[in-house]
Amino acid sequence: MTPPDPGTPPTHLALPPDDALREVLHNEVHARPSARIRLPALVVYVAVLNAGIGRDAECAHLRRLPGQDALPLDALAGNFLRLRLGGCTVKWERHTEFTRYSIVQPLPDSAALGAADPELLPAVVVDPQWLREIPGRTVAAIKLAMVHGDLADPAALVPLAQRWFGGRPVVASLMGRAPGGGSHSCAVTDFQLRASGYERMLVIAPPDTTETRAGRISQRLLELETYRMMALRGLPAAKSLAPMLGDAEATLASLTEQLEAGQASDQELLDRLVALAGRLERATAAHDYRFAATRAYSTLVAERLAELREAAIPGTQTIGEFLQRRLNPAIATVAATAQRLASLSQRVERASALLRTRVDIATEAQNQQLLAKLTRGQELQLRLQTTVEGLSIAAISYYVVSLMLYGAKAAKSAGLPLDPEITVGALIPLVLWGVWRTTRRIHERLHSTGA
Repeated sequence: MTPPDPGTPPTHLALPPDDALREVLHNEVHARPSARIRLPALVVYVAVLNAGIGRDAECAHLRRLPGQDALPLDALAGNFLRLRLGGCTVKWERHTEFTRYSIVQPLPDSAALGAADPELLPAVVVDPQWLREIPGRTVAAIKLAMVHGDLADPAALVPLAQRWFGGRPVVASLMGRAPGGGSHSCAVTDFQLRASGYERMLVIAPPDTTETRAGRISQRLLELETYRMMALRGLPAAKSLAPMLGDAEATLASLTEQLEAGQASDQELLDRLVALAGRLERATAAHDYRFAATRAYSTLVAERLAELREAAIPGTQTIGEFLQRRLNPAIATVAATAQRLASLSQRVERASALLRTRVDIATEAQNQQLLAKLTRGQELQLRLQTTVEGLSIAAISYYVVSLMLYGAKAAKSAGLPLDPEITVGALIPLVLWGVWRTTRRIHERLHSTGA
């Protein structure tokens, strides 16, 4: 039996042949499974921009981990990889614009709830130099500590968490719905970058928290912060465009006014409109993807916040409230800038259409004047032709009469009894009619041939 071609879709016993993408699309739901985390745990998370960084470079870096020197490049083909090392788990995930590295390990006893601003970097089991040399540019770096705690009195947890953050102001939320009622965990953070370049998060969960639930909590919080940072990448671009857009709006207003008043030539207005359209098109090409990505990432932030199912702790601002109060204005600025850029392009297009209409009308008027001149020229040419034809008939008749006169004189000399002058003079009307008639026939034949 001939084995099936591995490049062809599989054929099942009771199904038509599979679509070539069926298995890939079906397994997408399993592409990025959540980690299983046993509390207490420390998650060291780094997200880097991967523009210009290939999988080969990332694979080479992963091979530097202990026992991974034979890691094949094909292992990174699925955009997800989990490596189990001694004492920790390393997870690699590649996305469109960034790559995420997560190290899950036990939390040291010195960093338990109630500790005062514990130092976490020395406890990381992965070599700090390996973290520092991850290929790419850091966009998010988080140390997430997940500890056991009693959620019966959430307000009492806030001072302990604040002490864990070194006395800094914090925001906290009760998250999710536990099977017996209430929340299944509490998340606390200060959204501050430390000297190490990392920010910190703290999750407090009951002792009966399952490993899968702890993994989902970790994934939601880390994705929330990553997508927040990626969404904000459109803000600097939006701010940098503000002066150019203001100048473009003023230029367009001036051009429209001159177009209405007829204060400048059409060519000058057209040149300036083309230059303005080029500036706007260049800005659109440079920033349209970034603005679209901001919209997409902000949607993901909203989804992750909804998945947290937050409940407020009295006297403490929730994570969602804190983020939305500061993130929403930035997203609105990006959206307004994108709309402003698109609106300006449309207005330039409308102004160009008005100018083209005016040019077309002027061109049509010029064409009409040209046609009128051509008509008058044809009439004059016809008159001139008629005059020339009359002169031509007279000239031809004169030559014919002259020839006839010579002929008559020759006949008289030959002995014929006739008077040459009287004979030719009598034939002049006949000659004129014959020449005129011949000319008319030629014209008629030419007209019939042209038709």
